[in-house]
Amino acid sequence: MSGSIIIAGAHVWAGAERGFVKTDLAIVDGLVADRPAPESKRVDGDGQWVIPGLIDAHFHAYATSMDGLENERGPLSYTAINSTLRLAAALRRGFTTVRDVAGGDIGLARAIEARLFPSPRYHFTGPALSQTGGHGDPRSQHIDVCFSGGHMCEVVDGADNLRVAVRERLRTGAHAIKIMTSGGVFSLADPIRNPQYSADEIRAVVDEATRRESYVAAHAYSSEAVMHSIENGVRSIEHGNLIDSATARAMAGWRAFLVPTLAAYDAMDRRGTSIGLNEISLAKNTEVLSKGQEAVQIALAAGVSVGFGSDLMGDLEDDQLAGVRLQVAASGAAETIRSMTEVNAKLIGDASLGHLGAGAYGDAVMLSANPLEEPAVLWDENARELVIQAGRVVGGVSERDDE
Repeated sequence: MSGSIIIAGAHVWAGAERGFVKTDLAIVDGLVADRPAPESKRVDGDGQWVIPGLIDAHFHAYATSMDGLENERGPLSYTAINSTLRLAAALRRGFTTVRDVAGGDIGLARAIEARLFPSPRYHFTGPALSQTGGHGDPRSQHIDVCFSGGHMCEVVDGADNLRVAVRERLRTGAHAIKIMTSGGVFSLADPIRNPQYSADEIRAVVDEATRRESYVAAHAYSSEAVMHSIENGVRSIEHGNLIDSATARAMAGWRAFLVPTLAAYDAMDRRGTSIGLNEISLAKNTEVLSKGQEAVQIALAAGVSVGFGSDLMGDLEDDQLAGVRLQVAASGAAETIRSMTEVNAKLIGDASLGHLGAGAYGDAVMLSANPLEEPAVLWDENARELVIQAGRVVGGVSERDDE
């Protein structure tokens, strides 16, 4: 289900160092090519700016609610159907690839591969792993119910049990493994700064993932939790709002990635009360809200590879592009484009993602203005003239006009 298209005479992104180059972009049978196929659909790109398809490296297809137990224990059929709407909306915004860290499964992945509904390319971890009382445990302190796991998180304690859990995820197609190594905003019973899981437990997860040529992503906010994670082999730090410069330098030394999720805190701050977010989470969000953009700047100054993620739960999913605006404010337009393309592609480990060179996936977003001069086009959905995935037009203003 790939296509062939040529965008003629556009300004095409050639990477953060070169910027835009005026040229033709040919996609043949879903891949960028040196020359177009005779039957290619032709699009006039004069006065248009084309960037690679965007990558959201912290997406939650199964986050249907702002209530943790509802997310975990609600009917999976409802969750899966709802996820198709969340994924299709992300694709229309220009995110042609997502990494789902905490949720997803082989059934959803197979439905996407079979093109049963419009979706970005999909990389899932399955339920994230949490210690008892950790960020993935949705029970508040006064709730006396058993909980072992659900659609987004599983509570697993002990190195041997974690090895089994990792093996099962990898057996069933997981791209990577997600663990919780600090408290979080959404969880109810854990301090946000404290490290979670023992060193032995983290090393067991990393060992199993590494031997399968996979890697581990860790939810972590504080410097203590980040150091605890990277020193034991974690490759991808999710959030990282409370890191300091020394921790960022250590991350660079370990070649760990930072995936900031600025949209989530901004959305919860603006909309949390109106959609019923609990008071505990609102208070925790205040602690990390102002630090997210600063963490991006600290990480970049230390030489850390900084990606992009959204991490939006429930009805907040429509704030995905607000995260682009916030990251541009922290690091500039060129660096944010790099984060959403080249860096996230390197994190995922697919050389065909994140660029528009020959052999790359034919995923692109055509913008109505130069984002380096008018960065608002990066977060304005109406500035997307076309969204292209594998050489097929899947969204954009021009597509709506054609309809």
